Amino acid sequence: METTEIVVGLDIGTTKVSAVVGEIDADGITILGVGNVPCRGLRKGVVSNIDWTVRSIAEAIEAAQTMAGVEIRTVYAGVAGSHIRCQQSDGVAAVSGGEVTRQDVERVLEGARAIPVDADRQILHVLPREFTVDNQDGIRDPVGMSGVRLGVKVNLITAATSCVQNVVRCAERCGLTVADVVLEPLASAEAVLSEDEKEIGVAIIDIGGGTTDLLLYVDGGIAHASVIPAGGNNVTADIAAGLRTPMGEAERLKRNAGCALGRMVGDEEEIEVPGVGGHMPRKAARRVLSDIIEPRVEEIFAVIRKRIEDTGMLEQLSAGAVVTGGGVLMEGMTEFAEEILGMPVRLGVPVGVRGITQLVAGPQYATGVGLVQYGANALAQARALTPVTLDAGHAGRAEIRREKLRERELRRDVVEEMTIEKRSSGRFWNWLRAAF
Repeated sequence: METTEIVVGLDIGTTKVSAVVGEIDADGITILGVGNVPCRGLRKGVVSNIDWTVRSIAEAIEAAQTMAGVEIRTVYAGVAGSHIRCQQSDGVAAVSGGEVTRQDVERVLEGARAIPVDADRQILHVLPREFTVDNQDGIRDPVGMSGVRLGVKVNLITAATSCVQNVVRCAERCGLTVADVVLEPLASAEAVLSEDEKEIGVAIIDIGGGTTDLLLYVDGGIAHASVIPAGGNNVTADIAAGLRTPMGEAERLKRNAGCALGRMVGDEEEIEVPGVGGHMPRKAARRVLSDIIEPRVEEIFAVIRKRIEDTGMLEQLSAGAVVTGGGVLMEGMTEFAEEILGMPVRLGVPVGVRGITQLVAGPQYATGVGLVQYGANALAQARALTPVTLDAGHAGRAEIRREKLRERELRRDVVEEMTIEKRSSGRFWNWLRAAF
């Protein structure tokens, strides 16, 4: 890559909007700036107030622009919510020249996505699980292989059209162009997972404010995706109700003193609980806070385990699970997840980037960084097709030049014939005048 590109990931979440600016060059991705502002315009991952969301996006973009020193025009936006669906599909296509080309792969993927979809839904991603060439299956990249019949098994990620359009409309009202709309757990996986984990099987669990996203990788490909309409805001609401404190103070208590496992909290530890409606603050045992948090976290992870069991892939997740998102910042989350899921669990933070990485070192920035990496991969794929396009253009221009040369030669032949005829006609009239 001779030049640099600026890619911006826009994570529009239930509790915050994050804009991450990355510079793409031959050495990889360099983080230039981050903008992070609270957001109240979404409910469970879906836009519920356009004006509030637009205001948060504009503030996040402005902060990211100021830090990075660049002007942001185009973004890759994330989308989530309980309207996300995942279904399997197959596609088959004939190999045109006896050898699989990139065009054959595109045709078979187009065939796989040609399934009936409800009028109010659209296909976000076509994610190939494996290809088959003739009778050989389990192929990752079939380009260059010999065969006559190409097949593919894919997972189609669909979303409610209105929800996607609302996200795009909010970005456009801020003067931005949305290059692509990306499933948020897919972006998070780009930032926190290694290829080895994807190969031997791993679950990525992204716990946000309004939703919990689940993505399963088996044999290097995505095998399942789903969204659970519960997240960190449910825990905050439980704390506010249980301790009779405002939501803002409940969120602060959750982040600063919350613990998902009650046995990790000492009996003598105390916290100060602010009152509501003018009541004075009071002291309470930290164990009480933990006893409120633990049942809700247990419920979320129990639903996740049930979703994984329903897919029949629990035994195939040899790498365990990776938890990420702002909801996993509480103490004891990974330990509690290991107990309920019955598999190894680690905390997922963004990797594979350079620059001011300390600003995106937390799991809450996994989606924003992943959107930048997704955009970088999309640019790389487009650039890989550029030489083919240039060659085709050169070939077309060469053909035009040859056609013009043939036309010139044809015109010259016609002119020569007319000249010969004119000369012959002149000699005839000279003889006729001399004879008579």
